Amino acid sequence: MNIVLKFIRKNLIFTIAWFLAIITIFLVPIDKEYLSYFDFKTLACLFCALAVVCALRHIYFFQIVAKKIVCIFKNTRTAVLALVYITFIGSMLIANDMALITFLPLGYFVLSQTNHKELMSFTFIMQNISANLGGMLTPFGNPQNLYLYSYMNIPTKEFFEIMFPPFIISVTLITICCLFIKKEPLTLSKSEADIKLKKDKTIIYSILFALSIAVVFDTIPFMLGVIIITISMLFLDRDALLEVDYGLLLTFCAFFIFSGNLARIDAVKNIISALIDKNTLLVSVLSCQVISNVPSAVLLSHFTKNYPALLIGVNIGGTGTPISSLASLITLSQYSKHEPGKIKQYMLQFTIYNFSILLILLTTMLIRFK
Repeated sequence: MNIVLKFIRKNLIFTIAWFLAIITIFLVPIDKEYLSYFDFKTLACLFCALAVVCALRHIYFFQIVAKKIVCIFKNTRTAVLALVYITFIGSMLIANDMALITFLPLGYFVLSQTNHKELMSFTFIMQNISANLGGMLTPFGNPQNLYLYSYMNIPTKEFFEIMFPPFIISVTLITICCLFIKKEPLTLSKSEADIKLKKDKTIIYSILFALSIAVVFDTIPFMLGVIIITISMLFLDRDALLEVDYGLLLTFCAFFIFSGNLARIDAVKNIISALIDKNTLLVSVLSCQVISNVPSAVLLSHFTKNYPALLIGVNIGGTGTPISSLASLITLSQYSKHEPGKIKQYMLQFTIYNFSILLILLTTMLIRFK
């Protein structure tokens, strides 16, 4: 019994995800449609990126970059702003999941090496919100954008016109939050000050990470990307493959099952049909809180042609609950690894900041669409 309780405490989100998935399995028996629930490309992208990030961690890449950030920005406020902004920009270019996988370790090393781990919860939350809201500006920044942009044939110019106002508001809100951080000097611990970069492996791993990004943009088939990176890691760093967060990948699988089954329950579909014409924006935001933003975009796109409201709703709706965006699960998983005893504190902060920002965005966007 103690072993079970320890496992649940250590893997709380994993346990909740599979508990919800199993409940829906009783409501929707397993059949061939289950295979359509899984976004295998997303799972492949996560695997590739996680493997390369583990390898980069082994050659102290993030510690060295963290050292550069400390030297340039010198105090806690500007360093956190830099971490948040780089995540913001990264989400526009390489998608929110990849941005978090890449830059959360950087945030950890900056704060841990300078003895400011008390800011880790806030920084991770702001990086998470930045990834979810920064990605809204581009068609490929968030997975739901790519789907709606293609499925609803949204003109590129109109896409940017729709998303620019909530994007600017988001940048402003996140910046204001970060400005409340007290300015304190950053100094590196002596043990981390003289680490040298292994240039040969850095170049190879950078190429492999670029390959991971190519998978995101469908430049190469995702299975080919998985094969190349797996074989490369077998020769270069087998431990990186062993250290991939497979629990995170399985958590994603659980939420795919949960959201996929929920979308097949007639009562849920009937409620959506009755409500979405009344207020597409509000329904899409609320839907994200329960089944996350990507499944919400797929499900709701079949009930409305009001793509401006739907597009904004499934983007700002990525803030809120931990399952409103699957990217938030990445952040929660990474934080729980570093600070397993502080999950309650993290969840309290996460809830306050996410729902505060969501409320402001939703209010301003409801006024816009009135």
